[in-house]
Amino acid sequence: MVRYFQEDIRFVLKQKLLNNRWLKMVAGSEMRRLGAINIIFCSDNYILDVNMRYLQHDYFTDIITFDYCEKDVLSGDLFISIDSVRENARFYGVEFADELDRVMVHGVLHLIGYDDHTEEQTAEMRRKEDYYLQMKAAL
Repeated sequence: MVRYFQEDIRFVLKQKLLNNRWLKMVAGSEMRRLGAINIIFCSDNYILDVNMRYLQHDYFTDIITFDYCEKDVLSGDLFISIDSVRENARFYGVEFADELDRVMVHGVLHLIGYDDHTEEQTAEMRRKEDYYLQMKAAL
């Protein structure tokens, strides 16, 4: 089950049921099941505080993923900075909703076990993101 929250901002995700169905399909395609996934929308300042407090990283980011998975069941908290998503959408010349989808599936891919520390890993993550974004577009 995917649940949505907001911290220190006002943001409501549209089409939550469609989004939940899509993320369930992503999990199934990777031979996983959705457990409890919390998506917390927040500001840059809020995510910076989370990054510093829990990961000892002193920088802004668009998403932080906390993994609580057990075996093939995906569970975790995805903190998403709406400020950074908006800024990245402008920078890359894409729609806000498309960038938000990319960031959400990016977090789920981290829960599945994909990483992005090396160039190879980043390229694989991007291929997966693109594939699952196309899947959502077809729903």
